[in-house]
Amino acid sequence: MRSLTILGATGSVGSSTLDLVRRNLADWRVVALTANGSAAELAALAREFAAEIAVVSDESCLPALREALSGSGIAAAGGASALVEAAARPVDLTVAAIVGCAGLAPTMAAIEQGGTIALANKEALVSAGEVMTAAVARHGATLLPVDSEHNAIFQCLQGHAISDVRAITLTASGGPFRTWGTERIAAATPAEAVAHPNWTMGAKISVDSATMFNKGLELIEAHHLFPVGLDRLRILVHPQSVIHSMVEYRDGSTLAQLGPPDMRVPIASCLAWPRRMDTPMEPLDLAGIGTLSFEAPDEARFPATRIARDAAQAGGAAPAVLNAANEVAVAAFLAGRIGFADIAIVVERVLALGDHRPAPRSLEDVLAVDADARALAREALEPA
Repeated sequence: MRSLTILGATGSVGSSTLDLVRRNLADWRVVALTANGSAAELAALAREFAAEIAVVSDESCLPALREALSGSGIAAAGGASALVEAAARPVDLTVAAIVGCAGLAPTMAAIEQGGTIALANKEALVSAGEVMTAAVARHGATLLPVDSEHNAIFQCLQGHAISDVRAITLTASGGPFRTWGTERIAAATPAEAVAHPNWTMGAKISVDSATMFNKGLELIEAHHLFPVGLDRLRILVHPQSVIHSMVEYRDGSTLAQLGPPDMRVPIASCLAWPRRMDTPMEPLDLAGIGTLSFEAPDEARFPATRIARDAAQAGGAAPAVLNAANEVAVAAFLAGRIGFADIAIVVERVLALGDHRPAPRSLEDVLAVDADARALAREALEPA
């Protein structure tokens, strides 16, 4: 029996993880489950999986969590410090699935325990890539990528030397607006942006997929996870979402990982690593799918990948600035304050103002850059 903590247990990745754990209860002992503020849902999950502690990061939800857990013997806690303390509990595997920079500190706390972290929070490596990878090396931790693209690359690299890699290709579905014209894209609504054609995801990551910032963030993440150089990282639009990424080797061989568009597949890869486990997924029916197609990204309609690559090449604080500005802009779009096309405009405007700081050397530096970039982004949202 292995011990498990899930940071972000009520989100899409957390729910998919618990679905797999539910099917293999004899293999797991759940230590900590966390959520932002879904007290009733979190308490129900904590009771179902007999967790040792449940934590809400929104401290105002703590009374409701305590009441829901009354008599269960499960500890309840709330607030940012409680979240970090829960993440720091030694376990065999921590699933880091808190969306955005809110996941930085707890993910770092898990890394500092020297355990294995299944990382689903791409913003952590985007904003704090050098800081986080240095901490992984310093504490002897292991990072397993949960994102379907990075998990695919991870699988394709097994048994091979990174020095033999000629190129890595991240595939992108193209999102719900892949075939739309510029004017229609500019008028897209939040409801349309979150209606992904292939994947079931949260609102923020769904909007990122629609803008292609998701793929830009993944490019920066891949730069830290698989150090082959930015010039060897490519993006290819693949609407069927069957090939999740590919690795080309210097002998001309290209290895690809295929699977259904369901997060339980890469999560299972992390839960069972270095072995394999059963999942409820049906076998991939390539004959039924019929055709796998590919397109080059259209950076005129979707400039996010160009903006992200430029930020990665600029280095320093630019990736952290990009991530913070994007989070603020996406939230504003979902709230109806700006248009869809304005997301990229806001991000690029903030990068022009705030990417000149040196590379963060600590988590505190990252959070300072993040706070400053968010302030600039909020200013950029205001009418001139």
